[in-house]
Amino acid sequence: MNEQLKDMWQYIENHSGEAYDLLLTLGKIPAPSNHEEERARFCREWLEKQGAKGVYIDSAWNVIYPIGCTGDNPVVVFAAHTDIVFPDTDPLPLVVEEGKIKAPGIGDDTANLCALLMCGKYIAQKEILPQNGGMLLVANAGEEGLGNLKGSRQIIKDFGSRMTAFYSLDGYMEGIVNDAVGSKRYKVEILTEGGHSFGKFGNRNAIAYLASLINTLYTLKVPETKTKTTYNVGMISGGTSVNTIAQQAEMLYEFRSDSREDLEFMDRHFHSVIEGYRAKMIEVNTTLMGERPCTGDVDEKQEKELVEHVSEVIYKYTGNRPKRGPGSTDCNIPLSMGVPSVCFGAVRGGLAHTRQEWIETDSLKDGYRIAFEVILSYF
Repeated sequence: MNEQLKDMWQYIENHSGEAYDLLLTLGKIPAPSNHEEERARFCREWLEKQGAKGVYIDSAWNVIYPIGCTGDNPVVVFAAHTDIVFPDTDPLPLVVEEGKIKAPGIGDDTANLCALLMCGKYIAQKEILPQNGGMLLVANAGEEGLGNLKGSRQIIKDFGSRMTAFYSLDGYMEGIVNDAVGSKRYKVEILTEGGHSFGKFGNRNAIAYLASLINTLYTLKVPETKTKTTYNVGMISGGTSVNTIAQQAEMLYEFRSDSREDLEFMDRHFHSVIEGYRAKMIEVNTTLMGERPCTGDVDEKQEKELVEHVSEVIYKYTGNRPKRGPGSTDCNIPLSMGVPSVCFGAVRGGLAHTRQEWIETDSLKDGYRIAFEVILSYF
């Protein structure tokens, strides 16, 4: 074992209590997508207290710690997102019991964010620099839902021409995402004349037409030219009272695919259904709420090298090789721009995107070792 690995392992052991306390603190800080300010400020202040120099928050509320970034030298990015899917603005409920930490968003992505921050502390205190080019450690905003990958987009906007690789620490250590699932998300609103349920019976009901439109969308057989294409109505609302013919109703609708061609097919089908209802003289308004691109022209050899390296490190510490597959992550943006990218997790857990999400406390040290070794391989 080389001296760097020995030092890294000892550092993780010596600071395990601190890392645990940091995780519990982070896990209680609310961070709904598009409102990550409180968690972002905490991350910046924490890094500065550990001796990190030049940490700043950009216009998208990304917390960026640049290391060895000079002039226009090439950079590699390691990111973990600050936002969670839940809208809570009060401190998040967190429980520790039976060898688990339970809290909304604790694995997606708080535990991975904690691993990134602890590695940032190690780098700052050791005063080390990457061997070739620079590095950005980023606690990024807007990965979830209608955050629409705003943080990842801003990083690409600011550093894309210099970026040689992008790593996202997200999810659990059992899997690796190496292909981008693209998506489009729409708000669909229907407006009718409505009226009193008895006095104006027979007038058009916005809820009924929305239900019919949803049923039409759900008759589609999805294309199967690559891996998977899906669609979903995630939220519906509308109406005034039980005795009112609804004048307004709306829904949120999304479709996803890891194939650009299939994503375009889904978009054409969606708009054809909308135009069909407009042809019936129904007022239908659509708003594009979010769009995530599929993988673009990425160098296959470079992408394979990134994936193989991460896979080997995970195998080294867990004895299991992570499954590889497509997903919708912060990597979508760099992958769409041709930047080799991989998403991997540094914790074991389950029930992501539910309020019962949990992680295994015993998996944290292995997770830190995985995150540290992948990041520090550039030093």
